[in-house]
Amino acid sequence: MNQKNIRNFCIISHVDHGKSTLADRFLELTGAIEQRKMRSQFLDMMELEREKGITIKLQPVRIEYDKYILNLIDTPGHVDFSYEVSRSLAAVEGTILLIDANKGIQAQTLANLHLAQKQKLVIIPVVNKIDLAQAQVEKITEEMSQLLTVKQSAIIKISAKQGINVKQVLEAVIKRIPCPQGNLKNPLRALIFDSNYDIYKGAVAYVRMVDGQVKAGDKIKMLASKTQVEIIEVGVFKPELTKTNQLEAGEIGYIATGLKDLAQCRVGDTITEGAVKEIQALTGYQESKPVVFASFYPSQAESYDILKDSLAKLKLNDASLQYEPESCEGLGRGFRCGFLGMLHLEIVLERLKREHQLNLVVTSPSVSYQVITKGDDSLLVSSASDLPRTDQIEQIKEPWAVLEIITPSQYLGSVMKLLEKTRGEYQDTQYLSPVKALIKYQAPLNEIIIDFYDNLKNITAGYASMSYQMIGHRPADLVKVDILIAQEKTEAFARIVHKDKVDQEARALVQKLKQVIPKQLFAVAVQAAINGKIIARETISAMKKDVTGYLYGGDYTRKRKLLEKQKKGKKRMKKMGRVNIPQEAFFKVLKK
Repeated sequence: MNQKNIRNFCIISHVDHGKSTLADRFLELTGAIEQRKMRSQFLDMMELEREKGITIKLQPVRIEYDKYILNLIDTPGHVDFSYEVSRSLAAVEGTILLIDANKGIQAQTLANLHLAQKQKLVIIPVVNKIDLAQAQVEKITEEMSQLLTVKQSAIIKISAKQGINVKQVLEAVIKRIPCPQGNLKNPLRALIFDSNYDIYKGAVAYVRMVDGQVKAGDKIKMLASKTQVEIIEVGVFKPELTKTNQLEAGEIGYIATGLKDLAQCRVGDTITEGAVKEIQALTGYQESKPVVFASFYPSQAESYDILKDSLAKLKLNDASLQYEPESCEGLGRGFRCGFLGMLHLEIVLERLKREHQLNLVVTSPSVSYQVITKGDDSLLVSSASDLPRTDQIEQIKEPWAVLEIITPSQYLGSVMKLLEKTRGEYQDTQYLSPVKALIKYQAPLNEIIIDFYDNLKNITAGYASMSYQMIGHRPADLVKVDILIAQEKTEAFARIVHKDKVDQEARALVQKLKQVIPKQLFAVAVQAAINGKIIARETISAMKKDVTGYLYGGDYTRKRKLLEKQKKGKKRMKKMGRVNIPQEAFFKVLKK
């Protein structure tokens, strides 16, 4: 394979700007997929992706155009999956920056562009959806020209849906993006940019070949994990795994390792020849830093091992997922999991349910707080149940993020009012154009991860977009709110809340629990407490049962005796009875 005829590239953009549709046109134009097999958003392989209409996983595909081999990686656009984008960018020499001609430059557009510029990739600017009646092609072209400091003539105007000018984009990829510069004669070096698990092939590493060559039967070594193994199979993505004789420098493909210990095949690791003793590792990736934490517990205790195996397999496919075992008195053994955002949490939960048939109990999501104890120890606490006693705490610090919001100028006032509720600090407003503004704000992470994005979309009719980045921890006046159900603490619902919002949060939580917990045969008190002091309460009334329904005629005292007996039974139940909370209640509270 001549490296001069290889081009490795990806597509980056904001959500719903047409990445997957453009990839479809590439597949059709090059004949990579038979017409009878073609479907919309072909590279969105997961059922979840097709249901939600968003790309969740990066997906590589090899296409042939003229005499060239083009390795395309389709990437997600949502901020929660930016780790997928960063890994894709490390495996290519160039990228297509796709922008909607109607919506223009948005927050995640800028975030993904900065990632590409950091990797020093060639960027091909493309304006999509020029066929729309409301498209502002000239205006968006001018914005892109200023953003990238390129001539407007260098920006390609297309309609991915209609196929207009898509061929120009492929030709630009060939002309503008450089070919790989690997050395075929050097020892093998391949970067693992993603991975998956196959029951027959074990851990399957998605690799970018940098130097050398590799084939089935070769002995290879993972530099970070020091694992040595004999290769079962190598191949390329068309987009399904397609076996080939070998992979050479410059190519993108897969290596089936047969490994069953999934920790031995890490994303970001370098694969080299088993006999090589000293070789420089390729630059991998910074470990992803989770910002949202929640605990997963199996609804049946015997499913713990299944959950453990399922998380290990899922982590191989989703490198940004982090988890560690923990136990809780009321819920048994489970795992504390870290996510890049609420959508990431929702997707992982749904995948565990669908792909591994697990029924789970999920605790309320939270961020990680830095706790300084009176002994000057510093702890990172991501669960309210791990918070030390009040008399042991000197100070609690909460994580802050810098928030960038791009909004039409007409919604600027509404967005500022929403931001004022976050306990944050205003930084700056820049006008990207006469009708579009960029707001920079700093705010506690806990205020923006749960439902801030949904509220932002609602008040701006869907036009605003946002991205955020962690900037460290700051002191805050925080307390732990315990939830008592029938006088018993339920750690899954405990939360760490700022004192300014504690009454509001406590009332809202007990009201929600009153709605989702089913009625019992006795009245159930749902209470919120701080340090043993009750600050909010709701009562779930007892289930009514007519114990006198079968009686007919006779003296009223017969009914009275039965009613008195029922009253005593309910009183006894209230003292001894336990409330079994169904998993649906945990899900409903989690989703707010």
